[in-house]
Amino acid sequence: MRIETTSDVVAFLLAEAEAAYPHECCGLLLGEGGRILSAQPTANVAPDPARHFEIAPVALIAAHKAARAGGAEVLGYYHSHPTGRYEPSATDKAQAAADGRIWAIVAGGTIGWWRDSPDGFAPVDICQT
Repeated sequence: MRIETTSDVVAFLLAEAEAAYPHECCGLLLGEGGRILSAQPTANVAPDPARHFEIAPVALIAAHKAARAGGAEVLGYYHSHPTGRYEPSATDKAQAAADGRIWAIVAGGTIGWWRDSPDGFAPVDICQT
């Protein structure tokens, strides 16, 4: 599967990860169809934000409500691995919802793009415009 996004979204994700260091940043990927148009940062409410992430539930609920009212769809999620790799960790795999959404994982100045499915995470081809 191929997903499209903009260079602005990519730059934003990289900057968010750098600004949050040594903690994990996190947020929502918003858009329509197969095109990520924006990234919305959220609070990381995990008890140990240097090693884990948890998107603030209030932000996730608000984004879904906005989508139902005609706003951008929640296409996926992003977070960083400050000292890890840009692929899903064991914790990511254990906590994933298998809902088909896109995950962008930022590590070491690189972004890994993944789709979460019932069969696990699969890499996604990203087209940057």
